[in-house]
Amino acid sequence: MIIVTCDEIPGKKIVKTYGFVRGSTTRAKHVGKDILASFRNLVGGEVHEYTKLLAEAREHAIDRMRDEAKKLGANAVVATRFASSEISAGVAEILVYGTAVTIE
Repeated sequence: MIIVTCDEIPGKKIVKTYGFVRGSTTRAKHVGKDILASFRNLVGGEVHEYTKLLAEAREHAIDRMRDEAKKLGANAVVATRFASSEISAGVAEILVYGTAVTIE
């Protein structure tokens, strides 16, 4: 399945639009990783533990959006966007959404 952030796919024609699809996941910080991140925070630099956690969360949300689009009969998702929010202390939601379409 093709997933893009633009409204059209160059060289492809959208022949059917199914509408809005989304996928989301929530993730909490892991105590062990949080301790390592706290140490890294003291010296500065990228917090690899959180980078990996968020990358996995984004992929999980994309998988859920892709599954929803497939159920509708789509073979692509256009106008894909990401959003995130803090649900409570240490818990974040990653949301991905777009428009499910069939392209030829």
